Amino acid sequence: MLPQNNSPTGFDEDTVTHTPEDPDTPTTEPATGTNASPACGLPDPFASDHDLNRLDTLTHPDPHAFLGAHDTGTGFTILRTLRPNAESVTAIIGGVEYPMTAQTDDLFVVAVPIEGLIDYRYRIDYPDGAGGTNQFVVADGYRFLPSIGETDTYLFGEGRHEELWTILGARHASYTTPDGEVTGTAFTVWAPNAHGIAVIGDFDWTGRTAPMRSLGSSGIWEVFLPDVGEGTQYKFRIHGADGVIREKADPMAQGTNVPPATASVVTRSYHTWTDDEWIARRAASSPNSEPMSVYEVHLASWREGLSYRELADQLGDYLIEKGFTHVEFLPVAEHPFGGSWGYQVTSYYAPTARFGTPDDFRYLVDHLHSLGIGVIVDWVPAHFPKDEWALARFDGTALYENADPMRGEQLDWGTLIFDFGRYEVRNFLVANALFWFAEFHIDGLRVDAVASMLYLDYSRPAGGWRPNIYGGRENLEAVQFLQETNATVAKHFPGVVTIAEESTAWPGVTRMTDLGGLGFSLKWNMGWMHDTLGYLGRDQVHRSFHHHEITFSMMYAWSENFVLPLSHDEVVHGKGTLWSRMPGNSFTKAAGVRVFLAYQWSHPGKQLLFMGQEFGQTGEWSEDRSLDWQQMTGWEGELHSGISALVTDLNRIYKATPALYSKDTEPSGYEWIDANDTANNVISFLRYGSDGSVVACLFNFSGSDRSNYRVGLPVAGEWVEVLNTDSAAYEGSGQGNLGSVVTDDTPWHGREVSAPVMLPANSAIWLAPAAAD
Repeated sequence: MLPQNNSPTGFDEDTVTHTPEDPDTPTTEPATGTNASPACGLPDPFASDHDLNRLDTLTHPDPHAFLGAHDTGTGFTILRTLRPNAESVTAIIGGVEYPMTAQTDDLFVVAVPIEGLIDYRYRIDYPDGAGGTNQFVVADGYRFLPSIGETDTYLFGEGRHEELWTILGARHASYTTPDGEVTGTAFTVWAPNAHGIAVIGDFDWTGRTAPMRSLGSSGIWEVFLPDVGEGTQYKFRIHGADGVIREKADPMAQGTNVPPATASVVTRSYHTWTDDEWIARRAASSPNSEPMSVYEVHLASWREGLSYRELADQLGDYLIEKGFTHVEFLPVAEHPFGGSWGYQVTSYYAPTARFGTPDDFRYLVDHLHSLGIGVIVDWVPAHFPKDEWALARFDGTALYENADPMRGEQLDWGTLIFDFGRYEVRNFLVANALFWFAEFHIDGLRVDAVASMLYLDYSRPAGGWRPNIYGGRENLEAVQFLQETNATVAKHFPGVVTIAEESTAWPGVTRMTDLGGLGFSLKWNMGWMHDTLGYLGRDQVHRSFHHHEITFSMMYAWSENFVLPLSHDEVVHGKGTLWSRMPGNSFTKAAGVRVFLAYQWSHPGKQLLFMGQEFGQTGEWSEDRSLDWQQMTGWEGELHSGISALVTDLNRIYKATPALYSKDTEPSGYEWIDANDTANNVISFLRYGSDGSVVACLFNFSGSDRSNYRVGLPVAGEWVEVLNTDSAAYEGSGQGNLGSVVTDDTPWHGREVSAPVMLPANSAIWLAPAAAD
């Protein structure tokens, strides 16, 4: 038997009595006019004017109390259903037909002489526009109990539901009934201050078919709609607490329309994952001591016009060719404005539909895993846009955003800030982080704009911010949220990484949460990026006066676990590109790019390179067009091809050389040879691996060759030239050391042996003991 419908109070509309002083209680008094009681002692099947009025104004908290099937206790069951634009509706019970009466243009009713009704269907006739009818037989969604239980609503209210996407949003639902299987979609949405909500969609955009019921103090509204399946576009029509009716996209939608359309889309996954071995290896991994060379990609403009599945093949092949270990996607979550690059998210649980379906994105990740490539996705929990149809004032109040204007708006970006102190909002975000790992098997989240979350006075004028309870400027709720997110991710998904874009000196960003840290795996080293680009952007003759810019990063290299980023932010808005920042003619610029990349790959920390910089793109990046791939042809094409070839070799050597990655977070993995040769614009250091290996990394940042430059080395004998960025293979001048150098007994740099080395202008030389080659 189907479960009998009950209101949240546990009473059925047809058995509740009320006093005149209680106007919100459903009435069973005989109606007048069109609601007159039928003859012959039958129970009145008509809905009260009070219920109809609240239904019409979208202010009914419990339409299930009078829609669906309701025993009267007098041998009859009353059936009521909303079917706008229907010509006729007939209830079918055990093969017997019971024609229903149209009480209004939308509502059809009937009293049937049955108690304990087990199952039934509705046959609905709609005009086909040509004088005929279209006929449908459907189950009644208002007959079913709520699709989520008390445990789920309790956990959500406590902010601890770690699989929130399984109870909110649009979810496939199926019920076995005596008259056959009933399948459809259960819609649930959190809007605690709404006066009423209806689901609108391809099945009916008027809002007259599918009013939702409130599940009490949880603030969740729910309805099950049979025969509504995948591909259906929908929104929620919400009568807000401010009296305004808005049509909102589903905050928990797992599918969306292609922008600029804004509807949510019912979706189901049919993807069969093939990456079990990858996930098992990942769980046993230690990312900080393993190679991580990240290629940062904006999906729309790497090669314009590609789908997720086309990217899987073309981008996958390119990543293998270039040797990157990871790819990082600028935000994939749906966003209406392409010019935001994905950083103004409106649907946190849906990959953008611009490139295909959610399963197409799953295929992309799965395929990259099959190639041995990890996938990191940018995540934006700091703020969201003000679009009327999205999260802003979702139920007519500041629901997702902080209601305090000094804490609820990001002035620089014209966006809203999440209320990190509200349990349900924090749950929405923490569960979203888990969602991307659980549903899409990603290997890391790079968290955007962390600094804007940590400080209450971030980019605010004096007097324009409100201190925390201790009088400080730290956003304590945001700190708690970040700690909870990182700890929960680490608990459920061992081996993945969370990476903070944090531009200040906040202590303990990558310290474990049980030690008071924020719990991130890695942090972008913005100081290294700023200082290095500043130093190499200077003319060579001036660099000796700014030598500290290239060495200062070692003063704090182990204060956090770092990623060295050259990101999308550094190749737009008039900043130029890696190529254009370099002084000199094209040959000198290419040499400057090559030495920069070699320095990045050998410096302690993982490295990230934004697309296009791996071949020295000359023009700034634009989200509206593909990368300038043609630059590897033409009169300067050889120089760009040389940079591209260098990146391939950098990644090959890097992955094969534990000294360059295995002790990134340990001071014992690094030792200066000479940090202070300002006159020659040369720096030199040693990298040590956990396997005992060592690499000497030498950099000549001047515009002149340094012939017979003596370098103290820790081991006597032959040292092989592992890398020479001035090699003719990279379109350099071809100067070098004929493949190796040999030490002699000349003490130098505080070491017993040393070797003379040829250091070409604007170049890097890496040396390794011959036995370790």
